[in-house]
Amino acid sequence: MTQATRTWTVLGLEGSANKIGVGIVRDGKVLSNPRTTYITPPGEGFQPKDTALHHRSHVLRIVAEALREAELTSAHIDAIAFTKGPGMAAPLTVVAVVARTLAQLWNVPLTGVNHCIGHIEMGRLITGAQNPTVLYVSGGNTQVIAYSRQCYRVFGETIDIAVGNCLDRFARVLKISNDPSPGYNIEQLAKEGTQLIDLPYTVKGMDVSFSGILTYIEKSANELLAAGKCTPADLCYSLQEHLFAMLIEITERAMAHCGSEEVLIVGGVGCNKRLQEMMEIMAKQRGAKLYATDMRFCIDNGAMIAQAGWEMARCGLFTDLPDTWVTQRYRTDDVHVAWRD
Repeated sequence: MTQATRTWTVLGLEGSANKIGVGIVRDGKVLSNPRTTYITPPGEGFQPKDTALHHRSHVLRIVAEALREAELTSAHIDAIAFTKGPGMAAPLTVVAVVARTLAQLWNVPLTGVNHCIGHIEMGRLITGAQNPTVLYVSGGNTQVIAYSRQCYRVFGETIDIAVGNCLDRFARVLKISNDPSPGYNIEQLAKEGTQLIDLPYTVKGMDVSFSGILTYIEKSANELLAAGKCTPADLCYSLQEHLFAMLIEITERAMAHCGSEEVLIVGGVGCNKRLQEMMEIMAKQRGAKLYATDMRFCIDNGAMIAQAGWEMARCGLFTDLPDTWVTQRYRTDDVHVAWRD
């Protein structure tokens, strides 16, 4: 029996930002996927040190919960996958230390997973998309991606801040709650908006820029609200519409270049129903199909790391213990996607 044909049960650990998650995957089936989120008070972001302390205090409980939900013991685990990057250094380090420790205690191999690749492989698994153009949108990343010759190639990306970071920072201006997430609460408030306020719109070829629109709305929000020219809901609605229109534009351009008939949205911001609605309109106009997932698999989770780790394990792509360091910068297109033709 070869590595590609044997059954692999992989435990994945994700902790690149404010969520610590552990998932278990066996040959294309998600057996468990618990997680917990570090939530800060309204108006505040999450700091690396505090986030790492949160992950340290919860990770072993989540590992035990994942095994219990899957009705497995450590003896059933064939490999451990962990997020190598990109992400915040301190939280990533917590996860890597736990992964190293468990791998040595359980005598199983390790594999370091690119966070974005985890999102893509989970999206492909859950939706059944075969070869989609991918819009990857999260708190720390914004990229348009397409697969070619064993590489996920980046066709366009943000040249400054990620779309999720833009939404999160605007939420602090309005003191919007971080529970369950600022982006989710902006989405709900935006549904009540009726007035579209003109905001900067910056697309540069295949790339986007969000720092200008953020600076503009940060400076003008309180003045507009104080003058009674709009409501908080109008600001949320206007920001979403502009940000998402920019993302749809570059995604459509990539689809046209690739001749793609599928588009997949992954990453935490991909849960946004308005983004999915706008993308579906564009896809239908092109005769293409939209694939998207819900909060269980869109938001950072351990199962997505386990799924990517499963693909890597089948190809014998393991990480030696001295190489299990983490990095805040790990390009999507630096990964050799050996498991795809």
